[in-house]
Amino acid sequence: MNDAYRPPVTKSDEEWAAELSPLEFKVLRLAGTEAPFTGEYTDTEDEGIYECRGCGAELFRSTEKFHSHCGWPSFFSPLAEDRVRYIDDHSIPGRPRVEVRCAACDGHLGHVFEGEGYDTPTDLRYCINSVSLRLRRG
Repeated sequence: MNDAYRPPVTKSDEEWAAELSPLEFKVLRLAGTEAPFTGEYTDTEDEGIYECRGCGAELFRSTEKFHSHCGWPSFFSPLAEDRVRYIDDHSIPGRPRVEVRCAACDGHLGHVFEGEGYDTPTDLRYCINSVSLRLRRG
């Protein structure tokens, strides 16, 4: 992480652990992942705004969600570019990725992939953990 970057929502690990479930903490704060095809929003088609489960920041619209059949909710665009931030992820040797984090609390959301052949307006797939999100229906 860039040392100069400081998210607006800052809490200690102890504060986060007290507020989040163990899986939420593992994913949002430790950059883990939930098992594929197990997340609450993988196949959800309800309309609304997807918020960060850690801080409530509005991140994605249901109108940008699509079925990629990858095992996690997929979006082709965030609600606005300033809602997320990107980090080069070299944690898997030989498979560079781009991590997506909440710009407000620095919570790990998932990864974004480009050029996979999905018929979307951006040619991007934001592969996001359900446990990182909360859907505000409406």
